[in-house]
Amino acid sequence: MGRRWRDTPVPEHDELRPCHPFRSHNRNPTIQRSLGRGVALSELLTTPLHRTHVSMGARMVPFSGWDMPVQYATILEEVDAVREKVGIFDVSHMGRLFISGPGAGAFVSRVFSTDVTKLRRGRAKYGVTCNEEGGIIDDNIVYRLGDERYLYIPNAGNRDAVSAWLHKWAPTDGSVDIDDAADRLAMIAIQGPAAKSTFSKIAGAALDKIRPFRIAPVDIGGEPVLVARTGYTGEDGYEIMPSSDSVVSVWNALIEAEAIPCGLASRDLLRLEAAFLLHGNDMDTSINPYEAGLDRFIDPDRDDYIPGEALRRIRDEGTSRKLVGFEMVGRGIARHGYDITDGENKIGEVSSGSVSFTLDKNIGFGYVPTDFSALGTQLWIQVRRRSVEAVVRPLPFYSRRAS
Repeated sequence: MGRRWRDTPVPEHDELRPCHPFRSHNRNPTIQRSLGRGVALSELLTTPLHRTHVSMGARMVPFSGWDMPVQYATILEEVDAVREKVGIFDVSHMGRLFISGPGAGAFVSRVFSTDVTKLRRGRAKYGVTCNEEGGIIDDNIVYRLGDERYLYIPNAGNRDAVSAWLHKWAPTDGSVDIDDAADRLAMIAIQGPAAKSTFSKIAGAALDKIRPFRIAPVDIGGEPVLVARTGYTGEDGYEIMPSSDSVVSVWNALIEAEAIPCGLASRDLLRLEAAFLLHGNDMDTSINPYEAGLDRFIDPDRDDYIPGEALRRIRDEGTSRKLVGFEMVGRGIARHGYDITDGENKIGEVSSGSVSFTLDKNIGFGYVPTDFSALGTQLWIQVRRRSVEAVVRPLPFYSRRAS
């Protein structure tokens, strides 16, 4: 790529503009609610970095009840920053639930898709939170901080749902405490091939001990800050959890270290390229992990796992539909909710779609019958009044190791 900053604007034609979860064409009612529609601007929540975003000229939009930066520069520039160098995102709208007590491990394992008691201290596990029927409430990362202490990360739009689910099943004998720390702790994601070298300018050599999917406290400006080597972009990076009082100074220090501020639009495109699903678009409680291709992250064969019986039944009976990745062959961009056909009849729907600046292709996810899920299968996407050819491709579309 190698484009110079601000030299290449995002094309204005709709067929060349990325699809984001906040675009008005999105017809998914779950996502419409997450955009803050019907919520007065005065009622929107703000992160501790809100004034900083506004003062830096970010374009702000409602998202999941929050007033968040959608972009700073063009989406192309922000994607390039993360793929080639380093970008930073305010992700303080996500949840941070600390679960502790002598029953914490057993409890989290009942509601989460794997047995977290097997996690070593300082390690993380990606998985899903499912209801009794096996529907996906949210996808999450759980960190083990100590023998009896875990950190559960809900997505922004599902904070209340995940918290309610955990409280519903929490033991009442005092063996588990659930502490919502979202008001006390902020969260910044620093992502890109230069994430470590950039972050090291303020965190020092302590980062050397934090390998991928690990978490540890790091001294930043005299404050012990939890730092995890995780992210949502397909690049190396860290998620930093400073106090709400100190997050502005951490953000500013990263900017001074030449990290590029980025918004929700580029984050959505980056996650699509890396084949990370978005709850509300690509999965919800009507979809189970086997349909979404997330079955490798679940262990249903546990007697105490709440949705275990339902998930075992789904596994044994098989599913009639499956999420696939596809590449557009004809000219056009697939958008959320667009029909997928076999050339004549509707067989499914697009869940996410965009132009990929990294790959110079138009890509997307969609749910189709299992008979149409094999690699190389020909599909057609109804783009407005046109039927545009697409083909099922392997996921992820983009891999840092292969690029």
